[in-house]
Amino acid sequence: QVQLVESGGGLVQAGGSLRLSCALSRGIFGVAGMGWYRQAPGKQLDLVAGISTSDTPTYAESVKGRFTISRDNAEKMVDLQMNSLKPEDTAVYYCAAASRPGIGYDYWGQGTQVTVSS
Repeated sequence: QVQLVESGGGLVQAGGSLRLSCALSRGIFGVAGMGWYRQAPGKQLDLVAGISTSDTPTYAESVKGRFTISRDNAEKMVDLQMNSLKPEDTAVYYCAAASRPGIGYDYWGQGTQVTVSS
């Protein structure tokens, strides 16, 4: 079964930093686009950042300048470095990947909680 496994969530004070990592399972030989989503309590699932196979990143306006997405194709991982965290960044963060170009994300992780205290 295809799996994405997130790690690195936790509790941090406002202004602090966290780094989320996502590892693809052995059954995945390659993916196209990868990204991170988040869902705060009572709110919809929102795209935080995405990265293409050519390493071109995209970011939600709310995280530009604070978050950085990166991928390591050899290690089959995608990371999200989060700096200058704010209480409104509190959410469950999900890793996602597309099995091939031109389609939406069809691989998903189970999520990791990020809590930013004020």
